[in-house]
Amino acid sequence: MTGDPRIGQQELSQERRERIDLVVGDHALRLSERLQAHRAQLFPPDAKRMLRKFTSGEVADLLGVKDAYLRKLSLDGKGPQPETRAGGRRYYSPEDIQALREYLEAGAKVPGTYLPGRREGDHLQVIAVVNFKGGSGKTTTSAHLAQKMALDGYRVLAIDLDPQASLSALHGFQPEFDLLDGGTLYDAIAYEDPVPLSQIIQQTYFKNLDLVPGNLDLMEFEHETPRALVAQDSSLFFTKVGLALAEVEDRYDVVVIDCPPQLGYLTMSALSAATAVLVTVHPQMLDVMSMCQFLLMTSNLLGVVSEAGGDMSYDWLRYLITRYEPGDGPQNQMVSFMRSMFGDHVLNHTALKSTAISDAGITKQTLYEVEKSAFTRATYERAIESLNAVNGEIEALVQQAWGRGHGG
Repeated sequence: MTGDPRIGQQELSQERRERIDLVVGDHALRLSERLQAHRAQLFPPDAKRMLRKFTSGEVADLLGVKDAYLRKLSLDGKGPQPETRAGGRRYYSPEDIQALREYLEAGAKVPGTYLPGRREGDHLQVIAVVNFKGGSGKTTTSAHLAQKMALDGYRVLAIDLDPQASLSALHGFQPEFDLLDGGTLYDAIAYEDPVPLSQIIQQTYFKNLDLVPGNLDLMEFEHETPRALVAQDSSLFFTKVGLALAEVEDRYDVVVIDCPPQLGYLTMSALSAATAVLVTVHPQMLDVMSMCQFLLMTSNLLGVVSEAGGDMSYDWLRYLITRYEPGDGPQNQMVSFMRSMFGDHVLNHTALKSTAISDAGITKQTLYEVEKSAFTRATYERAIESLNAVNGEIEALVQQAWGRGHGG
């Protein structure tokens, strides 16, 4: 008697599934090991990752002074002394830049000229960088914004809320090796036995920039929250991120949260804690359509959160056009469309698509870290000017939220 052919097919299907599981697991292990080797080659285990030194011209631009003025300070023995290299070129470390800020601020006529952070009565600025769709430049935007604000003298905390942990990787963390015993925001927002956020924060090699790294542990919050809701847990999920930040808010001026590319409980809790929202958008039809769905779903879900007591008011909400190619006709049409729809809610400046940014990423660095000599001058300057313009516009919005400056 012939057996049921479906049984054989089921057995074959099961065998194939097991083989696929083995293959995927093997690929993940091999890729992880190769990435670890790549990191060890770039940054040996016994070497401390350090930020490069900046030329006097770069420092003058950061401080808003003339290079000649910095030279005079150096010759007069005032402020930190730069390193002098061949040809008399002067270089400042990140610590030197901060010391210069403090020296110049002491003699400034207008408070906050060189130390632009919070003053008494200013609230912590929490910027949630969000998008529903991967590939919008969300992590690249978060990293460059956090680093530039740190270079500009703000005390910054960057939070990697994306389980994929790309922001962490850019700052030297490989989650499966460096965070074996936890160490993500999940530890501070867990429903059982949360730890203080201060125990999780990591210092980076950037002066003024700390990091809360991410990894797959963050997904536990997505899994646990439905159970907590069923159990009517008194600690509402949308308050979790805000309560964690409250413990350390006196230490920072600005928090930049790189949210996951999905509208889950993590993102909603981040949006509840945020004082400002930055939506990154790649100007193509499919991306704009995806953003439309994201906005509709966000509006509906956060409306429910608001009715439950969540604070959904923001100092500002802006859309940032990312990976923009000015010579691309369809992209220009989408940018014009967005500006006609959302008006001043679209940032005036755009983040240009640049090979310099992607090339820097190969070595797990941002454009603020790499030596500009690694690129052709035109390529580097075009990219850095775009980033600085975007970040400058966002900084103006932060200042405006504190009641000063002229943000857009």
